[in-house]
Amino acid sequence: MEIIKMKQLLISQRDRKRAVEAIRAGDIFVYPTDTVYGLGCNAEFEKGVIMIKMAKGSGEAKHFSVIAPGKEWIWGNSVLSKENRSFIDTILPGPYTVVVKAGSKAPRAVVSDDGTIGIRIPRHPFSDMVREAGVPLVSTSLNLSGEEPVQSIKQVPDRIKAIANWAVDDGRLEGSSSRVFDLRGNDVKILRY
Repeated sequence: MEIIKMKQLLISQRDRKRAVEAIRAGDIFVYPTDTVYGLGCNAEFEKGVIMIKMAKGSGEAKHFSVIAPGKEWIWGNSVLSKENRSFIDTILPGPYTVVVKAGSKAPRAVVSDDGTIGIRIPRHPFSDMVREAGVPLVSTSLNLSGEEPVQSIKQVPDRIKAIANWAVDDGRLEGSSSRVFDLRGNDVKILRY
């Protein structure tokens, strides 16, 4: 697993371009967010999604959220009421996940059996690279199933190191898991606060 500092991705166009291309290509990443470290890959690459599920010990029943490359991606890949679209406009980017009805174009590997998808846009510079890549990135906390989320690259479990191509180190993250809102209906419901 190659480790690169977030600061380096902010100052080196060459390194940033390399990371953006790796996201598009389906590499598996450990990355920082505005909450905790995440683990992901291009959500359109089912093989990578399956590898992450196996490494985390999540099993086939677990569906991951995605970091959207932008709000236009959200509008094109979900079914939303006007009110809920406005709500998303207000809270994202930020430390939130919204659960919505998946549209027909949403990547099947991350759509739940009930036809929903969780979506985030963290308020973190790494999200800018996802936007540049133009693809949704799997978003799951960096931990093994049932364990606490990882706050430092030094804590990455060996099973994750074995599958991750990259780790973007942004130091110790002191956040907690994102707040989750259910936007499947017309009302906003809090699933995790």
